[in-house]
Amino acid sequence: MADESIFDKIVLADTLEGVGTGRLENYLAHALCIGGEMDFDFNGSHFSMRKGDLIIVRKGRMIENITASDDFKVRVVYADAGFIEYCTPQSNYGMKGQLALFMNPVMNLTTGQFELCCRDFDSLEYRFLSTGLPFYEEGVRCAMQLLIIDFFNFHACLYGEDAVSAQLADIMNRFLAMLERGDYRQNREVAYYASELCVTPKYLSEVCKKTSGHSANFWINRYAILDISRLLRGKKHTFMEISDLFSFSSPAYFTRYVQRYLGVSPSKTHDS
Repeated sequence: MADESIFDKIVLADTLEGVGTGRLENYLAHALCIGGEMDFDFNGSHFSMRKGDLIIVRKGRMIENITASDDFKVRVVYADAGFIEYCTPQSNYGMKGQLALFMNPVMNLTTGQFELCCRDFDSLEYRFLSTGLPFYEEGVRCAMQLLIIDFFNFHACLYGEDAVSAQLADIMNRFLAMLERGDYRQNREVAYYASELCVTPKYLSEVCKKTSGHSANFWINRYAILDISRLLRGKKHTFMEISDLFSFSSPAYFTRYVQRYLGVSPSKTHDS
């Protein structure tokens, strides 16, 4: 009998409704558009996807303002983050891909890539639903791994495949893990992260530049301002509460910070 826990690791769907919320909050979304088009905001920018486009989103809660055409059709594989890590091949390319997709989650596939991706989705669906097979879990894991390998291939063909050394990937992974857990709410200085990682601030910034094309300061403020923006628009917290939550020394400094990175005052963002 198949281990029922596998059903907690993968969700197959034909909609992006609920992405990043509830049960799917910590799942990666892999969505292949098979018809129509969809517009959405992600990570502070506006994107569109049409037939033949693939989007991969690690933080589903960053997808906002989804609007889709009446004929929009999509195939989605939601997968638990831990399960994805288990299935991902031992390659540091995943780090480059993760960072690139954080900035732009849409891949415009060629006709051949789209057809291959459809077959990969079919294979994963078949393996996932074939619960009576003796080596059920092994089949699901292999199908998921093949899907990930093809995602790597698609991304490398479209954007290049510069190598990232194991050492740099390890430092960048640990740096991003600190940001993912919310350290930026209390610490927005590169020196703090460098100290925790046992490197110098200069070296950490060099690592970030080599692996992502952006400085360490960019990533710290990127995470912080996206969180602040969501809280301001959510209207569950007052201006002062958000300032205190992020340990700003004064409301005036908080205002200057928001104006610098969002281009508007926090009060206007909160009231909009």
